[in-house]
Amino acid sequence: MSSSTVLPAVREHSAFAGIACVVGGIFFLTLSDANAKWLGAHYNPLQILFLRALIALPFVTALALWLGGRRVIRTAHPGLHLLRGAINVVSACCFYLGLRALPLAEATAIAFAAPLFVTALSVLILKERVDGKRWLAVLAGFAGVLIVVRPGSDAFQAATLYPLTTALLYAVMMITARGISRGEGMLTTTFYIVLGQLVCSAVGLPWVWQAPATEHLPYFFGIALFSTLGLALITQGFRIGPASVVAPFDYTGLIWATILGWIFWREAPDAYAYLGALIIAGSGVYIAVREARAKSRRRAKA
Repeated sequence: MSSSTVLPAVREHSAFAGIACVVGGIFFLTLSDANAKWLGAHYNPLQILFLRALIALPFVTALALWLGGRRVIRTAHPGLHLLRGAINVVSACCFYLGLRALPLAEATAIAFAAPLFVTALSVLILKERVDGKRWLAVLAGFAGVLIVVRPGSDAFQAATLYPLTTALLYAVMMITARGISRGEGMLTTTFYIVLGQLVCSAVGLPWVWQAPATEHLPYFFGIALFSTLGLALITQGFRIGPASVVAPFDYTGLIWATILGWIFWREAPDAYAYLGALIIAGSGVYIAVREARAKSRRRAKA
């Protein structure tokens, strides 16, 4: 059997496994968000984040050391990782505040505007070149956000600004990742995101802390467990599958959020929310695929 026969089969298998990992990872992250939505009625988001990081850090550390060894926890950018941790804490707090007032699916859809902000900020801050088709996709995506948020209408809720802020801050965090040297992989950045989240959320903890009720402890462990499993599976998905193939499956989070929101809270987003979510997802998928293809062309030329 020739190598030309073997290689496509290997690529197809890797792509399928990568998709399965990303879909599973997104499902677990959505479960984590559902736990956070429930706990948000009882605790400050800062405390939820602190306990999530405190419980998750040993698992993330063990996973990083297992997959990459001790070199994974070495970094030349401690200050930058701390800054990213602070941005992550504010971003997550905004999302948890949004979950208090909004349906899970609606908050998730708005937060998925992050790739649109990444594209726009990469031009404004990094001076990268973005072609006209990607700009049209960005504009379409923001139009989708407006359809979900509906500013100026009777259906507008100020709480929709929370996940929108989350999307913007998450994009800023992704842009700051460009300052991390290529020698530090995804395992290293994941480890320091959790560590930075723990350190930065601890700063304001004395002002918001309340002793967790015993019956709520499983939910805190659930957040930590599901978020860790989600990050691990997504990391593995992007390691073994082509980015242009697996990245669009991030948006399966909209499906999981809709299902979980209906099961646990009987939430049913209206037609405008569904339409806006589809436009946001479509724009994000188009940008992800086009960016991956552009990178492939640049590598081929190099």
